[in-house]
Amino acid sequence: MSKKIAILHTSFVFVSVEPVINNLIAELIPDAEVMHFVDSDVLATVQRENGISRKSEERMTHLAQAAEAAGADIIFSACSSLGPALDVAARNVHTPVIKIDEAMALRAASDGTRIGVLATVPTTLGPTSDLIQAKANELGRSVTIEQRLCEGAFSVLMSGDREKHDSMIIEQATDLAGNVDLIVLAQASMNRLAPVLQEKTNLTVLSSPRMGVDYLAQRVAELAV
Repeated sequence: MSKKIAILHTSFVFVSVEPVINNLIAELIPDAEVMHFVDSDVLATVQRENGISRKSEERMTHLAQAAEAAGADIIFSACSSLGPALDVAARNVHTPVIKIDEAMALRAASDGTRIGVLATVPTTLGPTSDLIQAKANELGRSVTIEQRLCEGAFSVLMSGDREKHDSMIIEQATDLAGNVDLIVLAQASMNRLAPVLQEKTNLTVLSSPRMGVDYLAQRVAELAV
């Protein structure tokens, strides 16, 4: 029997602009039934407030509860910025909750020593870096993390100008590469650029979608047992 996967979104980027998550689920979990739950303002709220408030936590909890009420077997969060709010949401539902960047953070903490975190939304830098540090602590590894913001690139992407978005990220990644031995792309919306950045920087460049959906597929398989 196919499993119902609920994807929680904090913008329409993966619904209408970048189909990468849907494509990966179709490839890796082809028999899954996918449902989308979107609060397209909560990310903007976190940006305005420069952090995750109790209200934002409640909104993500309500989104997860709506997914559970709709019969989801597993919940997949597509937003790295709201990671800490998803921890709160997970405690308020019985359905398993998976973060898109969970597997990527573990890989970064395992393989990197000087880790660069590149983001196009400022609110993603802290949660992604904190998740990597938490994984490193679990592994008993000492890492340093350098955060780098490609300011304005996400807005450019949402306006539909992929070419400008891409060139902005390539410029920042090339500069960051001089200081680190591994680069983490903090947003799944940067996923398309991972192969290009790896070639230009000659470093390992980690991006969350395939790793995240692969981990989701493992968890879905476990549910079927």
